[in-house]
Amino acid sequence: MSIDFDHFVADRQRALLRFAAVLTGDPHLAEDLVAAVLGRAWQRWGRISVMEQPNAYVRRMIVNEFTSWHRRLRRAKPLTEQDDYPAQSSDHAFEHAERAELNAHLSTLPRKQQAMLALRFHEGLSTGEIAAVLGCGESTVRSNITRALTTLRIRIDATPAEASASTAMGRAPSRTSRTPVASRTPDHLRMKGDT
Repeated sequence: MSIDFDHFVADRQRALLRFAAVLTGDPHLAEDLVAAVLGRAWQRWGRISVMEQPNAYVRRMIVNEFTSWHRRLRRAKPLTEQDDYPAQSSDHAFEHAERAELNAHLSTLPRKQQAMLALRFHEGLSTGEIAAVLGCGESTVRSNITRALTTLRIRIDATPAEASASTAMGRAPSRTSRTPVASRTPDHLRMKGDT
C-alpha cells in the first residue's frame, strides 16, 4: 500500500521534529536535519512509500544524517567552543538546570548510543524495534543502552571537577561514595531496582 508523501509529512513531521530535537539537543538544528532528510525522502518516495514501515525508514534516515552531520560539525568546531544551551526562564529553574546538565552529559556519548537512548526513551521503541531501525542486533542495542545509562549515572554522580577532568581525558569519571547514584539519577533513567 503506497502512502502519499504530502500525507506522510502532514501526519509525521511533528513527531520527526521532536525525535530530531531529542537527538540534536537543538530545535533549530533539528528542523534543518528533518528538512534535509524529507528532501531526500521525497526524491526516493516511490521506493520508500511501498515499504512495510516507511516511518521507521525515515527515522533511520534521520539517525544516519544526524551521525554524519555531527562528524562534520565536530571537525569544524571543537567541542570546548560549542555554544551552551540557551538560558531558560527562571520558572522551574531546578528542572531546567537538571535538563541542561543531562543534555550536556548526553552530548558526550557516542552518537549511536544517543540515537539508541532517544529511540528507547523518547520514541518508546522496544529493543527489537530499535535493532530493526538501526540495522544491528538486539544484544548490541541492549549493551549500548546499558553502557550509555551506566556512563550517564557515573557522570551525573561525579563532582564537576571529576567530570570535566575525566571527559577531557575521554573516559567516564570514577564512582564516588558521597551520594548514591540513584538519588541523583533522573527518574526516567533509573533502572528497576534503583532506589
